[in-house]
Amino acid sequence: MAEVITMPRLSDTMTDGKVAKWHKKVGDAVKEGDILAEIETDKAVQDFESEFNGTLLYVGTEEGGSSPVDSVLAIIGEPGEDISQLTGGNADVGVSPKEEEKKIDEEHKTENESSSIEETTAEIPAGVEVITMPRLSDTMTEGKVAKWHFKVGDEVKEGDVLAEIETDKAVQDFESEVKGTLLYASVAEGEASPVDTVLAIIGPAGTDVSGLTTDGAKEAAPKSADSENSEKPASQQEKIETTSSDNATGERLAISPLAKKMAEDKGIDVQSLKGTGENGRIVKKDIENYQSETPAAKSEKNAVSAPKNVEAAAPAPINFVQGEDSETPNSQVRNIIAKRLAESKFTAPHYYLIVEINMDKAIVARKEINSLPDTKISFNDMIIKATAIALRKHPQVNSTWRDDKIIHHGNINVGVAVAIPDGLVVPVLKNADQMNYNQISAAVKDMAGRAKSKGLKANEMEGSTFSISNLGMFGIETFTSIINQPNSAILSVGAIVEKPIVKDGQIVVGNVMKLSLACDHRVVDGATGAEFLQTLRTYLEQPLTLLL
Repeated sequence: MAEVITMPRLSDTMTDGKVAKWHKKVGDAVKEGDILAEIETDKAVQDFESEFNGTLLYVGTEEGGSSPVDSVLAIIGEPGEDISQLTGGNADVGVSPKEEEKKIDEEHKTENESSSIEETTAEIPAGVEVITMPRLSDTMTEGKVAKWHFKVGDEVKEGDVLAEIETDKAVQDFESEVKGTLLYASVAEGEASPVDTVLAIIGPAGTDVSGLTTDGAKEAAPKSADSENSEKPASQQEKIETTSSDNATGERLAISPLAKKMAEDKGIDVQSLKGTGENGRIVKKDIENYQSETPAAKSEKNAVSAPKNVEAAAPAPINFVQGEDSETPNSQVRNIIAKRLAESKFTAPHYYLIVEINMDKAIVARKEINSLPDTKISFNDMIIKATAIALRKHPQVNSTWRDDKIIHHGNINVGVAVAIPDGLVVPVLKNADQMNYNQISAAVKDMAGRAKSKGLKANEMEGSTFSISNLGMFGIETFTSIINQPNSAILSVGAIVEKPIVKDGQIVVGNVMKLSLACDHRVVDGATGAEFLQTLRTYLEQPLTLLL
């Protein structure tokens, strides 16, 4: 008897799954324990094993395609078994949807042929690479081309920044993984296209790629008319000079522009790196894979290029003209921020708790810590550390609401809100409770710096279980924040100010700071939130208790 295999739920937030790769094809024998397919979830790609013996009779989702959780993924049974009732009667035994579609296309040729990569692979000329819109975040459904760095006809090298792609989280540089001539660009600057659709085509100069495009165009200009009539930007004209430097032996060192910028932000000595790009060129992945010697050394290097107040950023300039209104089109980032904040505010019942912290001992402790060699931490680093340890004692605050359950997270991943000119991003410190001050300081400076230079990777902004927003550097004493879902709470940090306080029955000058905790009442009750703040207050007012 045939067994219907459905799309598994491989994570608590997974709503659909993408088949990254099939390890079996229709007609193949399958044994229990065989890896049937690789399933891409909203968190990772996981092997999916078969629990049955038999023959693979049907696949419900093609390689590269997605389907909802619990929908039919595959059917395993005896060879020749009739499974038409299990597939709605629209599939023949032993024929996959892809084969059916191919058969129908052969019989009924239409003008509306799909431009998917699977269907055009056989017609792709030698040396030509079709580049699709990348999925740069787990929630991204389409990408907007903020800027093209090349125009049709330009030569592109491996590691060159091809375009700036605006996702639902940030604007990120998109590097070419191949070399050749840019033959086609499907999206103009400022326009968007869905994930996995054709973005560009690169190959030998003069190659006819009209058969690979939906409009039959041999080329399309990705830039505006003004851009096309202008010379290639100086940054491109001088690419060899600006992306090379002399090494210790006097030889020229090849490095891509993005890799050079990332190395500068991280304080990495590029002379110590071995490039994996063309002719030994240092590219983005070489910087991402670089491992620094020690947390302290990394902290010292990052401190050179990182901004002092990591949460602050200059807003995009707006020209004021007396008597004239102006408009700024919403970016993809701004639209998504608006959507998610509105969803959070109107779906999660917020309430707020405010506490005042005496920071006198924290100020003394920070001064002593920073007197140590290779150490320089901020009050924000101390707050992150204290918060992470407090979350250990109050796991209910480190939880997420689901419609039928509450998920208590086993890891403490603290998101730190960072303002960028076009909105707000929240880089995540994974397992922050296990990090020391130097590691926290280095990580925050590194990610905040890369957030402003569009160097953050999507997975560095995912998986937070609690968030912190600090506006103290602007002199803001008290404010409240909107919860960064799926978190159940967010801590708002104000400025440290001098004011009269009562100490041992006497009025003295003290240094105080106000913290505001926004809680989702579905998960965090008032008493639970208050107890968490009491613990956090103890850690900050008595820093030595963090060592207990």
